[in-house]
Amino acid sequence: MAPIPGSGLAKGLAVTLRTMTRKTVTEQYPDALPELPPRTRGVIGLFEENCTVCMLCARECPDWCIYIDSHKETVPPAAPGGRERSRNVLDRFAIDFSLCMYCGICIEVCPFDALFWSPEFEYAETDIRDLTHERDKLREWMWTVPAPPALDPGAEEPKEIAAARKTAEKLAAAQAQAQPGEGAS
Repeated sequence: MAPIPGSGLAKGLAVTLRTMTRKTVTEQYPDALPELPPRTRGVIGLFEENCTVCMLCARECPDWCIYIDSHKETVPPAAPGGRERSRNVLDRFAIDFSLCMYCGICIEVCPFDALFWSPEFEYAETDIRDLTHERDKLREWMWTVPAPPALDPGAEEPKEIAAARKTAEKLAAAQAQAQPGEGAS
């Protein structure tokens, strides 16, 4: 069967009429803040303590908007007779949000969980040069990162927690066997 001429136009006009008769919804921003979904992508927060200056985030960034500077420090040996070690120390960590396309690749490739999505979205500036945020500002946003969702109650226990519990139970059993006379009188 051939379609009736003008049926597409009639369907389009019906959609337009339905939309025109609905009441409009106006968000009263900035007086009323919007309710954002739980894992909203706003800006990137930096947890400095976890950053080892491996530069993976800067290398993988398709926009090259992450700037990292560091220097090496010598750490004394942990035990007598050990050798000195060197480690990278973070001097500068900045993200230029005027270039960032919010793809999240930097967060995904970070092996030490130093970068997170923060739901903050109010960081507009009047000058584009002010959209390069240094590590102190990125750290402030870190504290707005929501906690990860709770584990599914039906899921099996993580292997790390199970191993830690077994070790603790073995230690408690060994201590109980080592001190058999304390509980009886």
